[in-house]
Amino acid sequence: MLDLLVLAPHPDDGELGCGGTLARAKAEGLSTGILDLTRGEMGTKGTPEERAREVEEASRVLGLDYRGNLGLPDGGLADVAQQRLVVAEALRRLRPRILLAPLEADRHPDHTAAARLAVAAVHLAALPKAPLEGRPHRVERLFFYPGNHPFTPSFLVKISAFIDQWERAVLAYRSQFSGEAASETVGPKGVEARKAMRRYFGNYLGVDYAEPFISPLPILHVPWARS
Repeated sequence: MLDLLVLAPHPDDGELGCGGTLARAKAEGLSTGILDLTRGEMGTKGTPEERAREVEEASRVLGLDYRGNLGLPDGGLADVAQQRLVVAEALRRLRPRILLAPLEADRHPDHTAAARLAVAAVHLAALPKAPLEGRPHRVERLFFYPGNHPFTPSFLVKISAFIDQWERAVLAYRSQFSGEAASETVGPKGVEARKAMRRYFGNYLGVDYAEPFISPLPILHVPWARS
C-alpha cells in the first residue's frame, strides 16, 4: 500500500506537477510512487528508450518506492471503459491512500483524459462487483495538480527544503528540458516558469516555495488543532 501515488499521463508529468510534494512526503516517512499512463512515444523530443532511462534517474532522485507504466497509447488516452478498467486494476494492486492526478482543465487532451480516468478509476476500484482483478480498494482522497491552464488552488504544500530536489528530478528529463524548446511548455523556460509558479504561491505562505493542489471536496481543517 502506498501513502501517495501520482497518476501521470506521460513520463515527467508527475515530477513537473508535484515532485516537490513527493520529495517532502518521502522525507517525512511516507511511501511514494508515480504511475505513468503512457511511455511518451508521441513526444516531439526524445525516444521512448531515452525517456525510460530518464524515468529511472528521476525516480532515484525522488527516492520513489514505486514507479510503473501502464503502456496506454500516448495521444490516445480517453475516458473509455477499457482504459478505466486498466487504471482501476492498478489502483487495486497499488492500494494508494492518496491519489494525485492532473487537473482536467489543460491544453493537452491526454491530461484532460487522465483527470477523468482518475475519477472513474477511483470509483471502480472500490466497487466489489466491478469486473476487475484484485480486492476492492477505496482511495481516501483524490487531489489534482495543475498543468498549463489558470487555476485557483485549494491548498498549498510547502516545499522550500525540496526545491533543488524537485529541479534535479525534472532536469533528469534531458530530452525534454534541455536545448531548444519544442513548445512553450517544455525546455529550460518551461522549467523556469514552473519554478516561478512555486515561488509565487510560496509568497502567500511566507515561505520560499509551495506546490498548489485542487481538491474537488472540502478539506476539514481546524487551524488550532494539534492533529
